[in-house]
Amino acid sequence: MALPVLDTSLSDEDLDEIVEKATTASSFLKAISHEGRLMILCHLVTGEKSVTELEELLSARQAAVSQQLSRLRLEGLVVPRRDGKAIYYRLADDRPKKMLECVYELFCKDD
Repeated sequence: MALPVLDTSLSDEDLDEIVEKATTASSFLKAISHEGRLMILCHLVTGEKSVTELEELLSARQAAVSQQLSRLRLEGLVVPRRDGKAIYYRLADDRPKKMLECVYELFCKDD
Protein backbone atom coordinates (compact mmCIF):
# COMPACT_ATOMS: atom_id res chain seq x y z
CA MET A 1 0.00 0.00 0.00
CA ALA A 2 1.46 3.32 -1.08
CA LEU A 3 1.13 6.37 1.11
CA PRO A 4 -0.32 9.52 -0.49
CA VAL A 5 2.01 12.31 -1.48
CA LEU A 6 1.35 15.57 0.32
CA ASP A 7 2.30 18.56 -1.77
CA THR A 8 1.23 22.08 -2.71
CA SER A 9 -1.13 20.84 -5.43
CA LEU A 10 -3.71 19.69 -2.86
CA SER A 11 -6.83 21.81 -2.52
CA ASP A 12 -7.82 23.42 0.79
CA GLU A 13 -10.66 20.90 1.09
CA ASP A 14 -8.26 17.99 0.59
CA LEU A 15 -5.89 19.42 3.20
CA ASP A 16 -8.76 19.91 5.66
CA GLU A 17 -9.79 16.29 5.17
CA ILE A 18 -6.22 15.11 5.71
CA VAL A 19 -5.92 17.15 8.93
CA GLU A 20 -9.24 15.74 10.17
CA LYS A 21 -8.07 12.18 9.51
CA ALA A 22 -4.72 12.92 11.16
CA THR A 23 -6.56 14.16 14.26
CA THR A 24 -8.65 10.98 14.39
CA ALA A 25 -5.54 8.83 13.95
CA SER A 26 -3.69 10.77 16.64
CA SER A 27 -6.52 10.22 19.14
CA PHE A 28 -6.54 6.51 18.33
CA LEU A 29 -2.77 6.22 18.77
CA LYS A 30 -2.87 8.13 22.07
CA ALA A 31 -5.57 5.77 23.35
CA ILE A 32 -3.47 2.68 22.67
CA SER A 33 -0.14 4.23 23.74
CA HIS A 34 -0.52 3.13 27.37
CA GLU A 35 0.78 -0.38 28.11
CA GLY A 36 -2.27 -1.21 30.26
CA ARG A 37 -4.72 -0.22 27.53
CA LEU A 38 -2.62 -2.01 24.94
CA MET A 39 -2.69 -5.21 27.01
CA ILE A 40 -6.46 -4.93 27.50
CA LEU A 41 -6.91 -4.69 23.73
CA CYS A 42 -4.59 -7.68 23.25
CA HIS A 43 -6.83 -9.75 25.54
CA LEU A 44 -10.02 -8.53 23.88
CA VAL A 45 -8.79 -9.58 20.42
CA THR A 46 -9.60 -13.16 21.43
CA GLY A 47 -13.15 -12.24 22.43
CA GLU A 48 -15.34 -10.59 25.02
CA LYS A 49 -14.05 -10.53 28.60
CA SER A 50 -15.54 -9.44 31.91
CA VAL A 51 -13.83 -6.80 34.01
CA THR A 52 -13.01 -9.53 36.54
CA GLU A 53 -11.39 -11.68 33.84
CA LEU A 54 -9.32 -8.70 32.68
CA GLU A 55 -8.23 -7.99 36.27
CA GLU A 56 -6.98 -11.56 36.59
CA LEU A 57 -5.32 -11.64 33.16
CA LEU A 58 -3.52 -8.35 33.82
CA SER A 59 -2.83 -8.98 37.52
CA ALA A 60 -4.21 -5.51 38.13
CA ARG A 61 -6.64 -3.92 40.56
CA GLN A 62 -10.23 -3.30 39.51
CA ALA A 63 -9.83 0.48 39.76
CA ALA A 64 -6.87 0.50 37.37
CA VAL A 65 -8.57 -1.79 34.84
CA SER A 66 -11.80 0.22 35.00
CA GLN A 67 -9.91 3.48 34.46
CA GLN A 68 -8.22 2.13 31.33
CA LEU A 69 -11.47 0.61 30.04
CA SER A 70 -13.15 3.97 30.53
CA ARG A 71 -10.57 5.66 28.30
CA LEU A 72 -10.90 2.94 25.65
CA ARG A 73 -14.69 3.28 25.78
CA LEU A 74 -14.45 7.08 25.49
CA GLU A 75 -12.30 6.68 22.37
CA GLY A 76 -14.81 4.22 20.88
CA LEU A 77 -12.44 1.26 20.88
CA VAL A 78 -14.41 -1.02 23.22
CA VAL A 79 -18.10 -1.62 23.87
CA PRO A 80 -19.52 -2.65 27.26
CA ARG A 81 -22.33 -5.11 27.93
CA ARG A 82 -23.93 -5.62 31.33
CA ASP A 83 -25.11 -9.04 32.45
CA GLY A 84 -26.47 -8.78 35.97
CA LYS A 85 -23.66 -7.36 38.10
CA ALA A 86 -20.94 -8.27 35.61
CA ILE A 87 -19.78 -5.95 32.84
CA TYR A 88 -18.24 -7.44 29.72
CA TYR A 89 -16.16 -5.65 27.10
CA ARG A 90 -15.44 -6.38 23.46
CA LEU A 91 -13.68 -4.56 20.65
CA ALA A 92 -15.93 -2.00 18.97
CA ASP A 93 -14.56 -2.73 15.49
CA ASP A 94 -11.53 -4.16 13.64
CA ARG A 95 -9.23 -1.12 14.00
CA PRO A 96 -7.59 -2.23 17.27
CA LYS A 97 -7.08 -5.76 15.95
CA LYS A 98 -5.44 -4.49 12.77
CA MET A 99 -3.18 -2.17 14.74
CA LEU A 100 -2.23 -4.94 17.18
CA GLU A 101 -1.34 -7.21 14.25
CA CYS A 102 1.01 -4.47 13.01
CA VAL A 103 2.49 -3.94 16.51
CA TYR A 104 2.97 -7.70 16.85
CA GLU A 105 4.72 -7.88 13.49
CA LEU A 106 7.04 -4.96 14.34
CA PHE A 107 7.80 -5.64 18.03
CA CYS A 108 6.77 -9.12 19.16
CA LYS A 109 7.21 -11.62 16.36
CA ASP A 110 10.39 -13.66 16.42
CA ASP A 111 12.14 -13.56 13.07
